[in-house]
Amino acid sequence: MQEIRNVAIIAHVDHGKTTLVDRMIYQAKLTRKAEDLGELILDNNDLERERGITILAKNVSVPYKNVKINIIDTPGHADFGGEVERVLNMADGVLLLVDAFEGTMPQTRFVLQKALEMGKKPIVVINKVDKLNCRPDEVNEEVFDLMFALGATEEQLDYKTVFGSAKQGWMSLDWRKPTTDITALLDTIIEEIPAPQIKEGTPQMLISSLEYSPYVGRIAVGRITRGSLRAGMPVSLCKRYDMVERQKVKELMVFEGLEKRKVDEVQCGDICAVVGIDGFEIGDTIADLENPEALPPIAVDEPTMSMVFTINDSPFFGREGKFVTSRHIKERLERELEKNLALRVKPGVNADSFVVYGRGVLHLSILIETMRREGFELQVGQPRVLDKTIGGKRCEPIECLTIDVPEEFVGRAIEMTTRRKGALIHMETRGDRTHLDFEIPARGLMGLRSNLLTATQGEAVVAHRFKDYEPYKGEIEKRTNGSLVAHETGLSVAYAMDKLQDRGRFFIDPGEEVYAGQVVGEHIRDFDLVINICKTKKLTNVRAAGTDEKVMLPPPVRFSLEEALEYIQEDELVEVTPKSMRMRKIILDETARKRAERN
Repeated sequence: MQEIRNVAIIAHVDHGKTTLVDRMIYQAKLTRKAEDLGELILDNNDLERERGITILAKNVSVPYKNVKINIIDTPGHADFGGEVERVLNMADGVLLLVDAFEGTMPQTRFVLQKALEMGKKPIVVINKVDKLNCRPDEVNEEVFDLMFALGATEEQLDYKTVFGSAKQGWMSLDWRKPTTDITALLDTIIEEIPAPQIKEGTPQMLISSLEYSPYVGRIAVGRITRGSLRAGMPVSLCKRYDMVERQKVKELMVFEGLEKRKVDEVQCGDICAVVGIDGFEIGDTIADLENPEALPPIAVDEPTMSMVFTINDSPFFGREGKFVTSRHIKERLERELEKNLALRVKPGVNADSFVVYGRGVLHLSILIETMRREGFELQVGQPRVLDKTIGGKRCEPIECLTIDVPEEFVGRAIEMTTRRKGALIHMETRGDRTHLDFEIPARGLMGLRSNLLTATQGEAVVAHRFKDYEPYKGEIEKRTNGSLVAHETGLSVAYAMDKLQDRGRFFIDPGEEVYAGQVVGEHIRDFDLVINICKTKKLTNVRAAGTDEKVMLPPPVRFSLEEALEYIQEDELVEVTPKSMRMRKIILDETARKRAERN
C-alpha cells in the first residue's frame, strides 16, 4: 500500500496556483519545463489560457520519496465557488498560496473559510517573493490574523510557512535564502499534511467531480473514504431523496502525473476515476451492493444572479452559427447542468427562452463564451440580482469589494462606489497604492469595474466575494445615457456617421452591416435616439468648394462580453454568435416600441 497525501491548492485569482503545480510536475520529471512548452500545462481549456484564470478544478499526482501526492488545482474566483467546495471534499489538507506583495485578498478569504470549516490543515506558501516592494513577513502575519478571524482551531493556527517564487522555481523556509528547487515545499507537504485515514469495511466513495470522454461517456471522480473498489464489482449508487440504484464498475483509473492509468483495485484514501456508473450526479455516493450507506451530499452556495437566454431572432440569425434552435440551446444547458454545480435552469416566459441562474456575471459569461465557440447563436438579457424575503423583509445579496488604486485616484474610486450604495469599511496605504474595503449590493457591481478602470487609467485592481443577504439598500442610479438605435437595415456609411458625431459615440465602424433596432452607439442625452446611419451623400453635377471634405471618425467603443452584459438596459439584449456580438432592442420596430412604452 503506497503512502498518499491529498492536497488542494487554494488562493486568490492570479497568485500563482497553476504555475506552482506546473513546477511540482516538472520537479517530478513528469514533463519538460513549462517555459519550454510556452504555456501552463494545467490550464488546458482555450478560455483559461486567454484569461489566465482557472475555471475547472484539475487533478494531478506527483511521486516524491515513495509518496504519491495527489494535487487538486482549484479556481480562485468566488464565481466558481461551486467548483471549490466539492473539490475540498477530496483533500486532507490545503496549500494556501498568498502573493508576497498583495497579501490576503477577498477570494483568499472565501476559499480559506470553506477549508477551515471542513477542518483541513493548511500550509501557507508565500509566493512571488522576488517582486519589488514585497513584504513576506507582514503578509505572513496578515494570514495568521485572517485565520484567527475565521475561527481556526489551535491545531490549524500552528501552520508552517514556506516562502519562494513558483515562477523562478524555488521554495525555502527562509525567504532571504533562495534555493535551487522546490524540495522544501514537497518535504513540508509530506511532514505536515496527514495521510488519509484507512477505514476497513464496505466501500464508500463520494462523487466530487466528473470528467467526460466521448468514448465512455461520463466518468465519476472522487476519493474512496472506506474499503476498496475493484473493476467489475457490482455496487449501489445512492442518490438524493434516498434513491438507490444497482450499478457495476466497468473500469477503475488512478491519476499518475498528467495521465490516468487503469488499475484492478483502488484502496481507501486514494482519488480515482470510475467508468461505467450511469445517471450519477455530483454528491452521490458509490456504496456496497448489499448494505448501501450514503455519505452526506455536498452543499453548494445558492445562485445570486439570473439571466434570460433565448434564441437568436434578429434579421441576421443563422448566418454564422450551427446551432440556432431552442432545442439545441435546451440540450446544451442540460449538458452544462450535469457538471456545473452552481447553475440552475428554469423555463422562461415563452417556449424559446430559459432563465439561467448562476453565481455572478463572470460565471454566466464563461458559459455564454463557451457556447458561442461551440457554434451556438443565442441572445441574453440583462443580468438580474436575486432578492430573498427573510423575516418578512426584502433582502438582497451584499458583496465584500476591495479596490487597490494609486493614491491620486482614491477620491474618484470612493465617490464612484458610494454612489452605488457602497459603504467604505477600511482603508490603508501599501507602498504607493491604497487598499480600500467596501460592502456593496451585488446590483452596484454591474458595470462598476469597467467604469473604475476608465477613471483610474487602467490602474485599479478590483475583486469581490459574496458576503450575505442583507436588507434592501434602495434604488441605485443606472446608466444615465440613452442608446443610438439604427433606423433601417443596411451598411453603415461614413458620411452619415460623420454628420451624427455630435449625437454621441459609436460602437461600430463604417461599412458594417446593421439592422433596424440594433444599438449602434451611446447617446449624449438620457433618452434613446433613432438615427439613419445608412444615409448616403446625394451626388449632383454642381462642383463647389468644401463639398468633398475628408471624413475623420474616432475609433468605435468595443465591449467585451461581460462589459456588454453590464452595459445593456432592461429593454435591450446582447446577440452572441460565433463571430460577432451586437446589442439590440428587444422590440426592433420603432413604432411597436413606442406603442409598448405608452402601454
